[in-house]
Amino acid sequence: MKRRDIWIFIGVLVLDLGSKLLVQSNLDLHRQIPIINDFFYITYAKNTGAAWSMFSGRVGILTLMSLVGVGLFAYMYSRVPEENKWERISITLMIAGAAGNLFDRFVFGYVRDFLDFIIFGYDFPIFNIADSALCIGIGLLIIITLFKKEETDGKN
Repeated sequence: MKRRDIWIFIGVLVLDLGSKLLVQSNLDLHRQIPIINDFFYITYAKNTGAAWSMFSGRVGILTLMSLVGVGLFAYMYSRVPEENKWERISITLMIAGAAGNLFDRFVFGYVRDFLDFIIFGYDFPIFNIADSALCIGIGLLIIITLFKKEETDGKN
């Protein structure tokens, strides 16, 4: 792993786990702190499921899926040539995000969430830094894949 990618991984993990600890230590469960009224709140929540609380209470299978995800992303990373900087960065973000939530599932049996947005009246599911890194990594990888130039062998 390149030094840049190691620093990205460590940075995301420290930011994720540190922010979760800060919120968990200072907020009661479901307490809301308005940052921007009617738009953004810090709200401490425990998610025993996956996105949108799907599969709630299935901690064992979700922990296993997270572990498999980290392994799959690490394998993907190992297959990407070093010169493909942005692909490696996107996969590093995915690994860090999956690892942050894997830590929570393994240690607590749930994922600590706290970023709470209301967008056009829709109260979006509460999420965390790890979820953000994972989504940004996936989005970046999709964009890279869509705009990647096909290698040609000289044939038209």
